[in-house]
This record gives sequence, structure tokens and C-alpha cells, in this order.
Amino acid sequence: MTIVNNLNMKKITIKISFLFFAVLAFPNIYAQNDVLDVVFVPCQEMPNIIVQHDADFKSLTIAYIVESSPERNRRFQELSKHYLDRLKDIDFTSLPLECKADYILFKRDLEESIRSLEVQDSEYKKLVEWFPFAEKVFGYEKIRRKGGELDAKELALELHEMTKEIEGLQGKLKKAEDLTIPSIYTAGSVIGDLRKALESVYEFYNGYDPLFTWWVPMPYEELDAALLEYSEEFQDKLQSPGFKMDDSGIVGKPVGRDELIRALRYNMIPYSPEELIEIAEKELAWSQKQILQASREMGHGENWKAASEEVKEAYVEPGKQPQVIMRLFEESMNFIKKHDLLTIPPLAEEAWGLKMMSPERQLVNPFFTGGTSISISYPTNTMEIDDRMMSMRGNNPHFSRATVHHESIGGHHFQRYMNNRSRTYRDFGTPFWHEGNALYWEFLLYDMGFPESPEDKIGMLFWRMHRSARVIFSLNFHLGNWTPQESIDFLVDRVNFERANAEAEVRRSFTTHYSPLYQLAYMMGGLQFWALKEEVVDQGNMSLKEYHDSILELNAMPVEMVRAILTKQNLEKDFKTSWEFYKDIEKRL
Repeated sequence: MTIVNNLNMKKITIKISFLFFAVLAFPNIYAQNDVLDVVFVPCQEMPNIIVQHDADFKSLTIAYIVESSPERNRRFQELSKHYLDRLKDIDFTSLPLECKADYILFKRDLEESIRSLEVQDSEYKKLVEWFPFAEKVFGYEKIRRKGGELDAKELALELHEMTKEIEGLQGKLKKAEDLTIPSIYTAGSVIGDLRKALESVYEFYNGYDPLFTWWVPMPYEELDAALLEYSEEFQDKLQSPGFKMDDSGIVGKPVGRDELIRALRYNMIPYSPEELIEIAEKELAWSQKQILQASREMGHGENWKAASEEVKEAYVEPGKQPQVIMRLFEESMNFIKKHDLLTIPPLAEEAWGLKMMSPERQLVNPFFTGGTSISISYPTNTMEIDDRMMSMRGNNPHFSRATVHHESIGGHHFQRYMNNRSRTYRDFGTPFWHEGNALYWEFLLYDMGFPESPEDKIGMLFWRMHRSARVIFSLNFHLGNWTPQESIDFLVDRVNFERANAEAEVRRSFTTHYSPLYQLAYMMGGLQFWALKEEVVDQGNMSLKEYHDSILELNAMPVEMVRAILTKQNLEKDFKTSWEFYKDIEKRL
């Protein structure tokens, strides 16, 4: 058999395997039509190149473990540029629609990777004066990586000298007034990487190389301790008067309007930050009209906060929250099945779990989170009494009713389940897809009558107001309009948050590693999926179940690309975002 025939047989085998997998994984595709040619088989070019890139990327992370290293930065830029060159060999016009979407998104991500690495390199170079010994440390790690020999005596003396250098730099740092918040965060990352590089060297040679073991341990431990103290002093700079935005103790780094717009375009959102705030205000006003109606049904008239306080008092005693979560899970599952909203493989329903969230994590996650398991946020015996009460009140059964399906089925657990089984090469992860689709399910179940009592309506509306508020306070913060304290007060006043929970929510938004768009992606992604439902389901082009199954089978990508595929658009190679999704759904308010 010739080489060409071998290649053709390989392609045929791949296609047959894909069809066989599709039949097993998605039997609902064939429920109404047993003809196999209705199945769309993606092209080979894009899955192949994306899989190869991801494998190369993972291989390089094995060798280059120190993220701040200029050597690593250069190598990963080379990787992205190499795959951009390979894309030039693919005829975009000959690709089927799904693979045109893959081409556009893969190219976008490669270009973003290069840009991000260039920014990282620029930030590192701004800090070289604070880490004059960094190149030596990265050099040790490179020798270790290749299994080379180190001069133990020379290394010990150099480590000792670095410790003395840090002592001198600490005095200079106390007087420094030209550092920015991004520089301080970058410094923390660089120090973490320096410690990681030194640790990899120490663990590799110590105990195995006699001279290294005799010379190095003490100066290594002294330098590691000095680096840790150095890192803490950088972080202490954030509490200086020049950086403190208010007395909340929360310090973030506003990114500014230009960066927000760049990130929005990357995520295929054509609106400006100001337009998104306006949309969120309209959504918040709609939710508050709905909550007033529920308040009247409870006998509280226009005093919806009194109604909300009554709902909060329905919390369960310590130790009882897991049973509440399971009950709510069963209720949402029964509702989804009754209305035939989603194809749910039995294993997806079986293979998920519960765990309890630590008190430390609850400082930034006041409500339970999900994924492969739901992590339950509820007070422990180590928390202050006031904090215990706020945690229980904020996680009452009516508030939790909206979020169990957000975290399980058809939210994050089921997303992950399907992402691991369908078009696995494609996962262009974006919170507008992941969080947006999970929030869309909250919209849908509310609209279909899942909350039967006014208390349940208030619970679900609390979260809907919360998601609108996230857009407003996070964008105002990153635009430089609001402080963290103003964000906290906004959540308390407009959404009736428990104050401790509001503080945790704002701390989570600004002092962790969330992107500046993460908090607004819930509401805007949810609205995108709702607008697309109106376009393809309400217009009679597909059933609601087919729509939900298709979203998951296509895997994660910007929602505008989901729309392009489902509505069979003619994608151009130089695609630019243009879908003003809110125009189609604003009339419902």
C-alpha cells in the first residue's frame, strides 16, 4: 500500500471513529432521523493544528517551569509565531463553517498570546533594578534542567551575596514612590518564580550531590526567607496612602477604559463599557420591579428589603445545608426533565459531588461554587458569630434555589462533562460562554415558573440583581469612577447584600486573579444566549432542547461564534465583532 493510500485510510478511520463516537455520545441526534449523513463532521485541518499546538504548549510547560523567565517568554512567543505561520498554509475559503470559526478563534488566541507575553516582558524589564540577581537564578534553573553540574562553593557564596543585596534593596524599597500597582503585582510574581527556580535547584541536588549538600542548604534557606520578606514588603506598599483608594482594605488595579475595550473586542462584545453599564441598569430596574411584586405577595408592600430580610431568616441550622442543596438539585433536575429541556446522560447526573468550603475561602467566596463538585459555603465553629449569621442568612434555601442548577446541571458541572466529550479540541474558554450559559439557565427557569412562591422569586431575583450589580460596580471600578467601598455600599443598598458578603464579593472581584471582564460576563453572556434563543428557537428554526444540546456539543467559544454556526453565517477571515445582541431583547422589559 502506498504512503498516500495509508494517509487516506487514516483520514477515513478518523472520520468513521468520529461518527461512531458521536452516535455513542449523542444518541439524541439520531432520535428523529436514523440517517448518518445528517451528522456534521468537522474538517481535519483545524482540529489537527489545534491539538498539535496544545500538545506542544503542554510539552514546553514541562521544560520551562519559571513563568517570569525571559527565556520562557521568548520560547512561548516562538511557539505562537510558528503556529501563526502554519495557519497561512490553510485555505480559509475551503473550510466548512465550524472550522472557519475555529480558524478565526485560534488565530485570535495566538495573536493574544504574543501580545500578552510582550506585555509581561515589558513589565519584567521595568523591575530589573529590583532583581539584579534574577538572571543568575534563572541560569541555575536552566543548568538544573539539563542535569548539569554546579560549583557548590561558588553557588553558596552567590546565594549569600544575593541575601545581602536584598537587605540593601529593602531600604530603597521603603523610600520608593514611583512603583505602580501593576508593578507591585508583577514583583510578587517575579519573587514567587525566583523562589520556585531556587527550590527546583535545591530539591534536585541536595542530598544527592555531596558538595552541594555541604555548602548550599544554609545560604539557600537564608535567601528563601529574605525573598519571602521582600515579597511581603512589596505587598505592604499597597497599603501606603498613595495606593489606598479608601479604608476598605481592598486594593485592586483598575485597568482603564482602553484596556476594557480591547478585552471586550477580544471576547467579541461590540459595546463600550458605558453602554454595558446602561444595559445593566435597565436589567437591574427590571429585576427590582419583579421583586416589588413578590414583596406585595408576601404582604410587605413596597418594602422589598423587608421581604428580602424575611426570606433570609429561612436559613437552616448548621449541619443541614448539604441536605438543602441535594433537595434543590432534585427539584431542578425534575423540572428540566419534565419540560424536556436537555439531553442528560445518566453518568452526568451520577458523577458529581459535594464538599464543604473552608473558612479562609469563604472570605472571597461568600456563596457556594461549583464545577465537578458543589463547594458549600456555610459557617464553621471558627467564624465570628456575626459572620456565621451573615453566612447562613446569605445562603438561605430561597437564595440557593437559583444557583444549584447554575453550578450543576445544566450549569458548570454539565458544561465540563460535555466539554470533555464533544469537540474536545475546541475549548476556547471564555466566561461569556461558561458563566453566561449557566446564568441563562437561571433566566430560563425563572421565566418558565420554577420559582413557585414569592419567597423563591425573591431568592432568584436576588441573584439576578447581583449579576446586574456586578456589571455596574466592576466596570465603574475599572474605569476609575468607584472605589471598593463604594462598590460594597452599592451591593448593600441596591441588592440588599449582607455587608460581610458584599465585602467578600468585592474582594473576590478586585484582589484575585479574575480578569476585569469576568464579573460582567455572567449577565452579558446570559443575555447573549437569551437573544440567540429568541433568534433560533422562538423563530421556529430549532426546538429548545436542540438549542441547549447544540450549545454544549459545539463546546466553549464566544457566543457570537455559536450564533454564527447555528444561523449559518458566511464568516470572513478578518471577522470583527458586530452583534448588538441587546437590541433584540430590550423590548421585553
